[in-house]
Amino acid sequence: MKKAAVLFATGFEEIEALTVVDVLRRGKVQCDMVSLYGENVVGAHAIEIKTDKDFDLVNFKDYDIIVLPGGMPGSTNLRADDRVINLVKDFNNKNKFIGAICAAPIVLEKAEVVGTRKITSYPGSLENQNAFDYKEEIVVVDGNLITSRGPATAIEFSLKLIELLIGKHQSEALREGMMVNFYNKNI
Repeated sequence: MKKAAVLFATGFEEIEALTVVDVLRRGKVQCDMVSLYGENVVGAHAIEIKTDKDFDLVNFKDYDIIVLPGGMPGSTNLRADDRVINLVKDFNNKNKFIGAICAAPIVLEKAEVVGTRKITSYPGSLENQNAFDYKEEIVVVDGNLITSRGPATAIEFSLKLIELLIGKHQSEALREGMMVNFYNKNI
């Protein structure tokens, strides 16, 4: 079974973080909510959640992907944590998947893992957007980096993670079962 760790810092964007957890678990990926500090974490909109694991007690070598939710100040809290920066660098060096949505690509920027690769983010969140091959697309995949725009793109981002981890068949089955196809046809 594939394993994912979604990192939770104070001020995380609830839609982005919990959508990823929900969709990955629906897709039969073991998805752990990992807190940077303490069991309970409060999101950007004052929703408190209980996480599964504490960052310092997790053996990340067992994981296939780490996911960085956006939100403010969640993204800046992730970026300010040297443990997170070192983890992102380690996953990148091992060519393991790293997902970042909304403002969370600022973590990738600080960890210096982007280079000239294609990425996207919440508009205006990257300090040096012009240094990257920036795309205004819903989800951008370049090698092991998967990035997305914001709360409204969380389902598409999550389905792309399923596709990369499990396969297109599982992603398509979830898309149908969650009525994403119906919704897209009727908007």
